Amino acid sequence: MIGRIAGIILHRAQDHVLIDVRGVGYIVHVSERTAAGLPPVGQATALYTELLVREDLLQLFGFPTLLEKEWHRLLTSVQGVGAKVAQAILGTLGPDGLSRALALGDWSALRKAPGVGPKLAQRIAMELKDKAPAVMALGGALTVDPGPLPSPDAEVIDAPTTRKPATAAPSAAAATADALSALGNLGYAPSEAASAVAQAASAEPGAATAALIRAALRLLAPKE
Repeated sequence: MIGRIAGIILHRAQDHVLIDVRGVGYIVHVSERTAAGLPPVGQATALYTELLVREDLLQLFGFPTLLEKEWHRLLTSVQGVGAKVAQAILGTLGPDGLSRALALGDWSALRKAPGVGPKLAQRIAMELKDKAPAVMALGGALTVDPGPLPSPDAEVIDAPTTRKPATAAPSAAAATADALSALGNLGYAPSEAASAVAQAASAEPGAATAALIRAALRLLAPKE
């Protein structure tokens, strides 16, 4: 199984990228969202990958994070959702948008993706509503540094070089995961907590963990 590709970009397109890895070129299929975030031709990049194996076909699908790869796996578990349709959904909504749509059962948001009709959107929302919280809860653990990149000028790389981890603020996925964990510790069911956190995140994008927890608890409070 090929789980990660790191090399030099030889060619970029809207739905795939050709990456040179020590003289071997790999075609990796990506969403338009992922393609737009890649560096220019001649620069180094790294993508987590999923290998699709069929009787007459081998295809690599690439993702910028392990969390997005997990969402892709979850989507393809639904009958009628192939790898390309799953990638189209992720490219349209992004991991955060997808998690909110599934947690809230918002199938109309899923319809925005190319190739997803109303029946398929409803099936995805129905089948994954209770499974989505498990992937949402992985947000903090799977938001990791992709590792060292090869040098565009180096013909042979004998050993990976070390680099300091990024010091960026916690991602929305990490905040969501922490909020879900806190609500779970308070005794709320995963689907119930996920729906409240998703609503809170929609109302206040980029909110920190503490703010998400407070907003979710207000939504979960018994209505008089």
